[in-house]
Amino acid sequence: MKSHQIPFLKFFLCAFLVTGINGLLSAQDTGKYDPEANLKALGVSLPEASNPVANYVNAVRVGNLIFLAGKGPKKSDGTYITGKLGADLTVAQGYEAARVAGINQLAVLKAELGNLNKVKRLVKVLGMVNATPEFTDQPEVINGYSDLMVEVFGQRGKHARAAVGMGSLPRGIAVEVEMIVEVFEE
Repeated sequence: MKSHQIPFLKFFLCAFLVTGINGLLSAQDTGKYDPEANLKALGVSLPEASNPVANYVNAVRVGNLIFLAGKGPKKSDGTYITGKLGADLTVAQGYEAARVAGINQLAVLKAELGNLNKVKRLVKVLGMVNATPEFTDQPEVINGYSDLMVEVFGQRGKHARAAVGMGSLPRGIAVEVEMIVEVFEE
């Protein structure tokens, strides 16, 4: 092989790999990425997005990122799951509270976007757990939120995360979770 053919060969190989990888990713996405269908399959119906309880908005969009304000575990009957982990609630009850908070976040996200299929990926989650000073299972509690996001969005639902304990949360709620989401360009 002549030396002047090597750069062309490198270019061709790189172009083939990039095209192949992009094609593979597109093939994986085609027909398989459908958070709306996943919600339905899970039997989850989203409530109407609740209004903020103070002087803020539920979501702010900056370019292709949506910053969601914290949401708590408001049940379908309008009451909240309240209590302190390590005193009033078990880890399993906290997990369920985090899942309910996730459903409420999805309702806000859908209200903002009109369709959850516009979500490209979840970026960052901050989970706050109302806990006693001795309680150290915050990650297990916030898994209720994270597990739901992976069930709905698949691998795109995996996110960076912090799960921290708080001395108290508004109105005594068990958890509060905020999230940053990337959406597809329109």
